[in-house]
Amino acid sequence: QVQLVESGGGLVQAGGSLRLSCAASLSGYAMGWFRQAPGKEREFVASISWDGGSTDYGDSVKGRCTISRVKNIVYLQMNSLKPEDTAVYYCAADGRPFGRVGERAAEYRYWGQGTQVTVSS
Repeated sequence: QVQLVESGGGLVQAGGSLRLSCAASLSGYAMGWFRQAPGKEREFVASISWDGGSTDYGDSVKGRCTISRVKNIVYLQMNSLKPEDTAVYYCAADGRPFGRVGERAAEYRYWGQGTQVTVSS
């Protein structure tokens, strides 16, 4: 069982930056970030391999976000934020240590409680 705790959400003006953090109770798991806006489906944001050597980004955030990790803490640096980035952001982890994950939510077994990001225009 992996527990995930997100932090760092908040209110920011368009063009601003935020850094989200996700602390996992265990290390060695591939992890990712998803987001869900009201009335919309959960959307892939970014993922990082268990060793930090490989990353992937959703098309809507590519070039504006950077995912990184230090052991069991994963960070999502978001720059040039837009109002359409407003959503609840969820941290997620693979179900197996040293595994691989992609862009589908179904590939992730463990989920955090979510943190709200609101971008004002």
